[in-house]
Amino acid sequence: MSAVSYFAYLLQSCTFRAKHARVRARGLYNNMTQKVPPIERLDATFLTSAPDLRRCPRDAVAEVAFAGRSNAGKSSVLNTITNNRKMAKVSKTPGRTQMLNFFDLSRGGRLVDLPGYGYAKAGKSAQAAWQKSVNQYLSRRDNLVGLVLVMDIRHPDQAYDQELLAWADASAMPAHVLLNKADKLSSSRQQRELKTLRGRYSAHENLSMQLFSALKGTGKQALIEKVLSWTATG
Repeated sequence: MSAVSYFAYLLQSCTFRAKHARVRARGLYNNMTQKVPPIERLDATFLTSAPDLRRCPRDAVAEVAFAGRSNAGKSSVLNTITNNRKMAKVSKTPGRTQMLNFFDLSRGGRLVDLPGYGYAKAGKSAQAAWQKSVNQYLSRRDNLVGLVLVMDIRHPDQAYDQELLAWADASAMPAHVLLNKADKLSSSRQQRELKTLRGRYSAHENLSMQLFSALKGTGKQALIEKVLSWTATG
């Protein structure tokens, strides 16, 4: 083969490869840009309730815990992302309001509904007892991969919220703040509250925030994706 013919062959080969590379890249791009149907709900099944860390499930399933004051709307949040009103009913069953409630996800992973802080119908001794169990769960539970902290957007960043976020930051625990009941405020006020809180905690690593409305479904998809991202990597 002459030098001219050889270089012509190389040129033809490079052109062929480049053409196929473009076709392949176009196919990959099309696959990446195809719209993936949103996950409309988390399919969750009640597993068990535990009064303390010792009686939590003994396995290695990744868990995402939901915490918040008793009037922040945590139960409504769980109802919304699971499309199951029985979620809150289970957690509010007499005797279970003071326990750690575990729900298995069909996609893998688990939700844990922690007792609401400041439950009005409970005495101080009862609150102290279950707060101790929550503290032990948060600090010693190896399964825990993320914490969702539910706040009422009208009364955000209470003392308990600050303590939890300080713990999460010190423990390098991923945390996600839900400013719930966003429908109670105007859009401009919602954004202002979100911006203020983000600025206040800008130095915290592994912390994200979003607006949420259990009533309107605002932020539902974002929260579901956050939970799944944690359980998938746990």
